[in-house]
Amino acid sequence: MATSLNTKRTIIGVLSVVFIVVLLMALWREVEHSQPDYKPDPIVDTQTKHCISCHSEQGAGKVIVEQWKNSKHSEVGVGCLECHGAEEGDVDAYEHEGQLIATIVTPGDCSKCHSDEAEQFTTSHHADAGMIMGSLDNVLAEVVEGHEAYMDGSNPAAVNGCWQCHGSKVEVLKDADGKPKYSDNGILMLDPKTWPNTGMGRINLDGSKGSCTACHNRHNFSVAQARQPENCGKCHMGPDHPQIEIYQESKHGINFYAHKEDMNLGAQPWIVGQDYNAAPTCATCHMSATPDQAVTHDVGDRISWTLRPKVSEKIDAAELAKYEARGEALPSDFLTWEQRRKNMENVCLQCHTRNYVESFYKQYDSQVNMYNDKYGKPGLKIMKALKKNKMITPIPFDDQIEWDYFYLWHHEGRRARMGASMMGPDWTQWHGNFDLAENFYTKIIPEVKELIAHARKSGNVAGANEVQKELDNILNSEMHKWYLGKQSPEEVARRKAAAKQFRQRYSQ
Repeated sequence: MATSLNTKRTIIGVLSVVFIVVLLMALWREVEHSQPDYKPDPIVDTQTKHCISCHSEQGAGKVIVEQWKNSKHSEVGVGCLECHGAEEGDVDAYEHEGQLIATIVTPGDCSKCHSDEAEQFTTSHHADAGMIMGSLDNVLAEVVEGHEAYMDGSNPAAVNGCWQCHGSKVEVLKDADGKPKYSDNGILMLDPKTWPNTGMGRINLDGSKGSCTACHNRHNFSVAQARQPENCGKCHMGPDHPQIEIYQESKHGINFYAHKEDMNLGAQPWIVGQDYNAAPTCATCHMSATPDQAVTHDVGDRISWTLRPKVSEKIDAAELAKYEARGEALPSDFLTWEQRRKNMENVCLQCHTRNYVESFYKQYDSQVNMYNDKYGKPGLKIMKALKKNKMITPIPFDDQIEWDYFYLWHHEGRRARMGASMMGPDWTQWHGNFDLAENFYTKIIPEVKELIAHARKSGNVAGANEVQKELDNILNSEMHKWYLGKQSPEEVARRKAAAKQFRQRYSQ
């Protein structure tokens, strides 16, 4: 009897302990989840303390200080002067509170600590985004759309549009004598034609290219924010390069928005398959680490095609041509398009099988090649023939066909190719291939015929004949002969049978 009583007491005691432990754990979880994420106190040196003693009392300064306090910089003791301090002779330096201050923090400044990232970025296409003066996009902004009649010679179309993504060439504001101007409180003033600007390819006063804050918003510099798809979508969106819209349509984007809370966006080093597995973002595929690859700030390291031009080409084609023309051997670190593709395939293989990845690339390549063969190359041949034979003027965009051709490659062709590259079928089809076909067959071809007829009437018979020959060769090719009613009887019968079977699904 005594033994039984002791056993009962032991069981009750054990259960009581278990109950208390479970209760304490539940209470701890509740407390933990009710508190904000723990942040260590910022490491504030004497000079930073002096800076924030004033700036934290002002409206904008207070926000900036609070952002800095929440940053990784504050955790490791990177204060104000580590970034904003200037050296004697710096173009953008001005004296403030006994210190030389840099007006703009540039990639050159960031490289003092982030040398690898700065070097990778400097060699990327992003860093050269500001070199757009000779592009048709720039002709549209600076000639067709706008005018240089504002703010002492600036063009609002370029300043407020193009340059905010591509980057401006930053300049110091000068007085009538050509000397730098300073504000009433002694701050060096920058020319409003060129500043503010955080364009990716900004050309800075110290000669460096780019803007780290294009992606890493100051002064928090949150990696979680930089990894968000919308971060890239600030520039990569719209009718000519709708990457963010394509991503949102794709399974990748759908998974991200459905499982965003599982993405562990603030983790370091944020390796796919280890730190997260819910979905990829733009950064995952183009920049971030895998178990086999380090982070890169050269976004071209994993891209095999360049889809920007009138006719798509492999991304290394232009550089290869330069080395070949000079008779020089390729550098040992030269990345061929095949190597870049392997880099991207390595990312894909973290979630997909080898067969899946290889089959995807076959589908993607076939879409790019079809665009090139059916629209890109024929369209370019037609436009060259029209210009050569003086059937359109040398002035860009003064002929209707120039606008329609621009839509063909710059908008519709890119959408079809980019949609395929990121698995956005609606963008590939209805915003891409359909628009391409409609434009080519109902606008460009009729316009070419009208120009041929006009050339004959005006006496340019030789030119008209040459363009007509080019047009005939295109329309009689396999891809376009349907337009002339030259499909084989077997193919016509096949299409009719398929159409009849499809119509049987509906009442009419």
